[in-house]
Amino acid sequence: MKNCFLRCFAIAAIVFVGSFEVADAATADRIVAVVGNEMILQSEVDEQAMMTVLQYPEAKNDPSLKAGILETLVSRKIVLTKARLDSIVVNESEIEKSADERMMFLRSKFKSIEEMEATFSKSYAVIEKEIKDDIRDQQMINNLRRTKMSGVTVTFDEVEDFYNTNRDRLPLVPETVSVSQIVMYPKVSEEARKKALVVIEDVQNQLKAGGDFAQLARQYSQDPGSAHLGGDLGYSRRGDFVKNFEEVAFGLEEGEISGIVESRFGYHIIQLLDKETDAVHTRHILIVFDRSTLDAPAAKTGLVAIRNDIESGKADFAEMARKYSDDPVSAKYGGVIRNTETGETMFVITALRDQLKTVVRSLNNIGDMSKVIRVEPESGAPFYAIFLLNDKKPAHRLDLSSDYARLEKLAIDEKQNRMFQEWINGLQKEIYVKISDI
Repeated sequence: MKNCFLRCFAIAAIVFVGSFEVADAATADRIVAVVGNEMILQSEVDEQAMMTVLQYPEAKNDPSLKAGILETLVSRKIVLTKARLDSIVVNESEIEKSADERMMFLRSKFKSIEEMEATFSKSYAVIEKEIKDDIRDQQMINNLRRTKMSGVTVTFDEVEDFYNTNRDRLPLVPETVSVSQIVMYPKVSEEARKKALVVIEDVQNQLKAGGDFAQLARQYSQDPGSAHLGGDLGYSRRGDFVKNFEEVAFGLEEGEISGIVESRFGYHIIQLLDKETDAVHTRHILIVFDRSTLDAPAAKTGLVAIRNDIESGKADFAEMARKYSDDPVSAKYGGVIRNTETGETMFVITALRDQLKTVVRSLNNIGDMSKVIRVEPESGAPFYAIFLLNDKKPAHRLDLSSDYARLEKLAIDEKQNRMFQEWINGLQKEIYVKISDI
């Protein structure tokens, strides 16, 4: 069981760190597998093993680590061959962001860049390129997997069978809560608005004169997440943006550039690059407001008034959240905080940020509402908020009656993994594969 667990770590590490070439020129290299016209070298397996141990030290004692890595590399190359044939597309802006995060992780494992370069016997630029290539490959595989497995469902009987088969191995669910919020940011001064408007109008004039949008975004935009990408925000669905931004973005035609759009962040100019049924691919130029002169008392007073109306029964929390909350994602759901990836509304209390954890622990009963609280996020501007406890569940082992949705997802994941592996096994009959001992 432990070896299997560590092999899972090894596979995750391959996804995380990228595929590297020979690290030690003094070590004799050899071919350990052939997939179609591509080779897998012993050095690739060795370096993946080294990276796995860097991330998960306990994997060092797993005797099946390298065999698991080789098996995964072979499967990846098989699936990549099919993904390229099917022209699976990727999101380059997401690749850039992920590569930055992974390079930061890798650099944290060494005293200096020079030490990292010496360990891998290659330059920083080459390491970064290989990580980007690997992330691109993995995203291609994930997109292909979603395409192939998107229609997979499970019946109640299948969920029940999954539960009965795995009952003793199911994880212990820690104490969880569901919380709603109404967020209010302090408004900026009129002087700050005027200063930002002067800059964004200058950018707008340059665009009208034929200026390149991406170049101007790199030069002027004050959005740290997208400026270096030419303002590219990738694909976003309804509810991902603040209201004003979203209304304009979804109203544009492909290639059209908006006028000046105001949001609580500042002034935007938006260009629509592509539109799907429920998503848009946009880029923008943002000039932020100077938030050094905020009217914090007004924001707090406004939120106190909303809380009083809710407490007295004059207003409904969800209605007020939809109407007044400055957080567009939770406002769309009546203030309910959701996991943006899974859609789940229950959160492990110990995983919440410290300030919210303290607030939640002070709410004893379902329906309890907090006082107006000033929130200091790790990044971004401070804001005021009130929180409502929707639900609370004590720590327990997964149970079919109370955790059906979670068990259903686990059963679907298990079924998808099994079907995807069967599909890969079928591809192996079409693609030449030869594996040697390592």
